[in-house]
Amino acid sequence: MQLLKKVKLRGSELHVSKLCLGTMTFGNPVNENEAIDIIHFALENGVNFFDTANMYEGYDRYIGSPGGTAEKILGKSIIQSRSDVVIATKVGMKIGLNSDDEGLSPKHITRECDKSLNRLGVDYIDIYYMHKPDPNTDIRYSIDTFNELIVNGKIKYWGLSNFNIEQTKNILKICDSSSYSRPIVIQPSYSLINRDIENDLIPLCDLEQISIIPYQILEGGLLTGKYDNNINIPINSRAQLKPEWIPKLHDAELKIKLDLIQNESKIKKRNLLEHTILETLNILSIESVIIGVTTIKQLDNIIKIIYDNQ
Repeated sequence: MQLLKKVKLRGSELHVSKLCLGTMTFGNPVNENEAIDIIHFALENGVNFFDTANMYEGYDRYIGSPGGTAEKILGKSIIQSRSDVVIATKVGMKIGLNSDDEGLSPKHITRECDKSLNRLGVDYIDIYYMHKPDPNTDIRYSIDTFNELIVNGKIKYWGLSNFNIEQTKNILKICDSSSYSRPIVIQPSYSLINRDIENDLIPLCDLEQISIIPYQILEGGLLTGKYDNNINIPINSRAQLKPEWIPKLHDAELKIKLDLIQNESKIKKRNLLEHTILETLNILSIESVIIGVTTIKQLDNIIKIIYDNQ
């Protein structure tokens, strides 16, 4: 057993592990029993931070499908540990076929928050994210609704996922001018081959004292070394099952970036997975990283990397 230390998220009273376990694959390819075992192993080793969304249901997901699978599994898994865990979930993606089954309207946010609470089997959510911008709703109404959820005790804090720097600045300006609670976390896509936010969001979050919790840091397994120079793609890997979810394996520019990262890892005497995780956690304002797994063995390897370097 290797207990991970906790870090305090800026602007909050939340203390979280540097590994945030992602749940996007729960349902398929990770069935319910496997997912529960993975979550329990995580808890036993000091992982207390879990990321999900109302639309997560694994690889069976299609635009407009009802979602909810991952939240239900997570809820079953932490029923005896609620006070010890930090749960983050999201709203905004399409989770039905009707026009109001998507976005950040007050009606949609409120309805989906109640559904998430019910599926998770909890009476509050620690961090509730706006999952993506909604061009059809005045963001002031969305911010007001999130703050109402805080006042009503349904959520503790809120955050932004997939918002660019201008959208983020605008939201902070509105919050400050109207005395709203600010978002305490930003969840962007980030990896050692996709470093765009280092030029804008990261400096902004450092200035504004907002924590960053990135997703996709392993690029679907590309930065684990499992793809053997793009020649042999493992059976049941994401590159085989969901190739559209990872960068093009035969892209020339990508290969140059990968070679550079691999050379850096060799200089520091690390394998690619270890190098990727540690370099990402060393980035300014990044307090924890979201990583999903399909096996306990994968999770154990990741926990060991963080534990040995904490």
